[in-house]
Amino acid sequence: MNPNNKTIRVVAAIIRKGDKIFSAQRGYGDLKGKWEFPGGKIEEGETPEEAIIREIKEELGTDIAVDSFFMNVKHEYPTFNLDMDVFLCHILKGRLEVEEGIHLAEAYFTKEEMLKQDYCPADRKVVAEILSRL
Repeated sequence: MNPNNKTIRVVAAIIRKGDKIFSAQRGYGDLKGKWEFPGGKIEEGETPEEAIIREIKEELGTDIAVDSFFMNVKHEYPTFNLDMDVFLCHILKGRLEVEEGIHLAEAYFTKEEMLKQDYCPADRKVVAEILSRL
């Protein structure tokens, strides 16, 4: 990781429905159009678990519960370092509706379908772990 780059702490959720896993397509920034696992930045004073619950509520209008920690991903992007905690979660209430501007699309993919999608570089590491563990 580049010590000159700022490190951004984020969280992401793996949400399953049967044999499929939810993904959202980014609607902004350098990675616009790439698929990712939903989540966002951890705010000051929040635990990662609190952050993922808040982010999914804000971005996708859905209440979730955290089942367990899945993995940590560290990835160096050209202008920042990403430090991402990923959690297995389930829906309590809602249907994961993407908010215009944040995401372009939403989908549930099987593991085989995930391999065919263009995921953000950090999220590709999560896909690889999903394929080996879930």
